Amino acid sequence: MKIHSRIAKVGALVALLASVAGCSAWDGMNSRQKGAVSGAGVGGLAGAVITDGGVLGTIGGAALGGLIGDQIGKNSN
Repeated sequence: MKIHSRIAKVGALVALLASVAGCSAWDGMNSRQKGAVSGAGVGGLAGAVITDGGVLGTIGGAALGGLIGDQIGKNSN
């Protein structure tokens, strides 16, 4: 049963990334901002999967992913 839950979460991530990519504000963001938003989404999902939906894991993953995404975006300029 856990594999179905993970597949659903990955599907939710794909939907989230597609919606973020289509945002009108996305065009006005620099690479650091885009990296932070994308990293927070991926990190939040990863934290949720690792902790089986734990709130602290989800929030922690989003925060860590946002920081990592920001740094990656900074280096891509």
